[in-house]
Amino acid sequence: MTSPTTSHGAPFGAVGLVIGGLICQEVGAGVAVTLFGQVGSLGMVALRLGFSAIILLIAFRPSTRGRSRADWLTVVAFGLVLGLMNGLFYEAIARIPLGTAVTIEFIGPLVLSVVISRRASAWLWAVLALAGVALLGRQGFDSLDPLGVAFSVGAGTMWVGYILLSARTGRRFEKLDGLAIAMTVGAVAVIPFGAITAGLALIAPHVLLAGLAIAVLSSAIPYGFELLALRRLPAATFSILLSLAPALAALAGLVILHQALNGLDILAIAFVVVASMGAVRAAAGRQSPPTAEAELLP
Repeated sequence: MTSPTTSHGAPFGAVGLVIGGLICQEVGAGVAVTLFGQVGSLGMVALRLGFSAIILLIAFRPSTRGRSRADWLTVVAFGLVLGLMNGLFYEAIARIPLGTAVTIEFIGPLVLSVVISRRASAWLWAVLALAGVALLGRQGFDSLDPLGVAFSVGAGTMWVGYILLSARTGRRFEKLDGLAIAMTVGAVAVIPFGAITAGLALIAPHVLLAGLAIAVLSSAIPYGFELLALRRLPAATFSILLSLAPALAALAGLVILHQALNGLDILAIAFVVVASMGAVRAAAGRQSPPTAEAELLP
């Protein structure tokens, strides 16, 4: 018996894997916030990247032999951007609601999709997204904590760099070897800052266990699910599904952190989700997105 498919021929199972991976990411981020009081946001980033690097190194055992200088420059840059992106994102969600942070951050890759499409109509999606962000800040972004908003914008900017460097790394390294090395670079760069801010709390057994769980939720499970899904889904469909991230982040914030949103906040997030889907479709009409395997949430 053949598996059921969507109207576009994409297996329901593959769609479920992508959505399941996104849910795991947002749950991981929500759980991470609950530990900020013990180790701080940078301490949690250090734990997540450290355990994620260990998991990826064990799973893929990347080869470092015969690599060119260009290979190393690419993967090191990728790792540094990955570490900075995660650091900025965690600093943001320490100050503003999870759903709001992801929505603002999403503007970075959305603008990239608009630029890639090179179509005038695509800018309509950018306007819709900006309308959504304006709705979020309708009472002034200072009401959200301006530093948190700034960190979200910074994370979104790094997200663009992540997408572009992920594509370059994927062309130079097999499987997820490049990601495993980059994650290690990011972890090495971030861990000293996490250790300074968290102190001995960083190595408390219950904190280490929580950090491992967050790494599995936020990295190991999503990466595995996405690899399986990408074998059966077109890149454009995959990217459109990833556009659900802000809505799922808002739901995780509500359930785990009790961060309630009003009607206008929900409408704002919907604007950004719809705009992202539209921008991805416009870009797909021109060419495939720069990287389908790029992890859209830090």
